[in-house]
Amino acid sequence: MLFEGEKTYLFWAGLLVLSLASVVMFSVLWEVRHYAVLSQGLEFNVPPMVGAIVFILIGLFMMKSGIKKNKPSTQS
Repeated sequence: MLFEGEKTYLFWAGLLVLSLASVVMFSVLWEVRHYAVLSQGLEFNVPPMVGAIVFILIGLFMMKSGIKKNKPSTQS
């Protein structure tokens, strides 16, 4: 599994950033669908889409960094 180990506060903050950025990306793409029907340009939606992609990547990095690896126990 990708996120195995103890989850820290950084992981949960990254999950929050990832989910909020995903909601923003969905809403921007929803608006793009309506603008395509109305034959308007996409120039007003490019900055929010780029920002959402950047924050999705930041959230994924925070989630990856917020995992404490479990040390394997050695039993004799």
